[in-house]
Amino acid sequence: MSRVLYGYWRSSASYRVRIALGLKGLDYESKGIDLRTGAQGGVGFKLLNPQGFVPYFIDGDVGLNQSLAILEYIDEMYPEPSLLSDDPVKRARIRAAAQIIVCDIHPVDNLRVLKYLKTEMGQEQEAIDDWYRHWIEEGFKPLEEIAEGSPGPYLFGDQVTLADVCIAPQMYNARRMRTDLSRFPTLVEIDKALMKLPAFLNARPEAQPDADS
Repeated sequence: MSRVLYGYWRSSASYRVRIALGLKGLDYESKGIDLRTGAQGGVGFKLLNPQGFVPYFIDGDVGLNQSLAILEYIDEMYPEPSLLSDDPVKRARIRAAAQIIVCDIHPVDNLRVLKYLKTEMGQEQEAIDDWYRHWIEEGFKPLEEIAEGSPGPYLFGDQVTLADVCIAPQMYNARRMRTDLSRFPTLVEIDKALMKLPAFLNARPEAQPDADS
């Protein structure tokens, strides 16, 4: 198989790519990299991907890191169904919503930051969990406003977009960290609609071959 996705089952960035591959109907081989044991720093993986982050996606002779770059590549190389829009304004707004998650929420809530808060900054787990929830809530506030204006079941209407691909994993993380989602009812309803789609169901962390049994 020419397509390989290196990821970690609970990585929201890997989760995004799994969803996109499912929406496009693309087969791929999944290779688990356990972030808890530091497998991402192993010599073999670092030779393949010097940054040492997941996901890392191989498509034939092409190797890519960074989930948003991978998502855009997949959408351009395999354009049906599109994750963006033909309209340039809507396309920009879809990207902006996705970036709230990828660029604003995720960088301060990822595993290496949480580990640093605990091991280097001496923070208690309760404080770390509060940190996590705070940044999710800050990012969800503008996303809820965007969702309230949607004319359809998803973030930007009847079409599943790049923004939906990014919001579903973040909703999963929010629930796992016991975030109060009562202030974000529209996002909750959108997530319910997305979870009726096979591509989203099959991409769930618990459904992955490297998931904890």
